Amino acid sequence: MASPSVSPAPLLRVGVHTSVAGGVETAAQRAHELGATALQIFSSSPRQWRAAAIPQSSCDAMRRLRAAYNLGPLVIHDNYLINLAAAKPDVHAKSMAAFRGELERAVALGAEYLVMHPGSSTGGDHGEAKQRFVESVRRCAEGLDWGSLTLLIENTAGGGSHLGGTFEEVAELIDGLAGLPVGACIDTCHTWVAGYDLVTPAGYEATLQQLDATVGLSRVHVFHVNDAKAGLGSRLDRHEHIGKGQLGDAVFARLLRDPRCQGKAFIAETPVDEEGDERRNLDRLRALAEGE
Repeated sequence: MASPSVSPAPLLRVGVHTSVAGGVETAAQRAHELGATALQIFSSSPRQWRAAAIPQSSCDAMRRLRAAYNLGPLVIHDNYLINLAAAKPDVHAKSMAAFRGELERAVALGAEYLVMHPGSSTGGDHGEAKQRFVESVRRCAEGLDWGSLTLLIENTAGGGSHLGGTFEEVAELIDGLAGLPVGACIDTCHTWVAGYDLVTPAGYEATLQQLDATVGLSRVHVFHVNDAKAGLGSRLDRHEHIGKGQLGDAVFARLLRDPRCQGKAFIAETPVDEEGDERRNLDRLRALAEGE
């Protein structure tokens, strides 16, 4: 009797935030050389309002290299200056224009995901800021051909006037955008410093259950896998190398091997303190996923 066929294990989609120096398409080559199977980039400078359109030749090259290397998903992180919840008219207007540009560039590049921070009320009413965020995303998306793109709202470290510091609030923002292709990106460092215990086995399980009960794991498409320099509930967003911070190796081993997270993409945004750090963090994640 012939042995039953066994389906191969799905490819672990793991990558790092990758430089686009020399053109966005160069990030695909760099990610491949690092051994990544997914990647995240900025589509323009993350600290400048104005951004040029990406040449069609670069978009074509990105698609070609990704296909050649079986590299994906392509995740784009939006500009750090964007705050669609801002009450100040000038900041809000600039944010609207910049975010529309992010959407258009992401579509042009054939990206699967665009990650965004939900912003801050900047001293204004928190409830009004959430409503302003939702209305602003809808306005920016008017007439957009989304293609394969899904917008992901990232949970934040919280504190002060920042939106998205709890799973409940991330879920509320996603629900407010019903009808649009929207999901979540969950950052392990942000989750920890916002007060969710990922370190103890019981805390990890409670956190995953709460995430599923609020956002819904089916709507989480990307995890930002970052260790944390600061303590539980500190609200300090300080990333650390994998296994070198407050979270430690065990958290990432659990997450990467968790059957509930199968098929998600795992992107490291860890520091680059010296040459080789990107590869070392990526290698560590793969080793933890494989039980080493």
